Amino acid sequence: MTIQEFMDKHSACHEGRAWAENTCETMDDVWRSARPDWLLWVATRCGVLTDRELRLFAVWSARQVQHLMTEARSLAALDVSERHANGEASDQELAAAGDAARAAAGDAAWAAAGDAARAAAWAAAGDAARAAAWAAAGDAQAQWLRSNTSPRWEVTA
Repeated sequence: MTIQEFMDKHSACHEGRAWAENTCETMDDVWRSARPDWLLWVATRCGVLTDRELRLFAVWSARQVQHLMTEARSLAALDVSERHANGEASDQELAAAGDAARAAAGDAAWAAAGDAARAAAWAAAGDAARAAAWAAAGDAQAQWLRSNTSPRWEVTA
């Protein structure tokens, strides 16, 4: 699939389309050189990566902030999700872990609502730190995707 065909099929933004068409010759070039947010966009187009690759990427991404997770049900859901992606947990186990994690998120949402007012006071000071963290996270995600997946460009979906 050509860059033009891929961008047309997936309705790429003007800026991304212009970059890819003017900088790259093939979709493999796009994969190797796209900035992290664009690489993530490409990776999540239907059929580019397998379900297993996408699930393992999601688990890997969540594990990058696992140290912030305090709820055992959320941590267990990560483990079950990874095992499921590797064929070591059933669909039923995955569904049960997801239900438990959603319940944990609901419990956490009530606690977070009380913390929101305090957090607002820190928001302005945290803007630069958040921007730096997002940039680092994007670079790490791009590196993981490029090292651990095999994109397919002849997608049919």
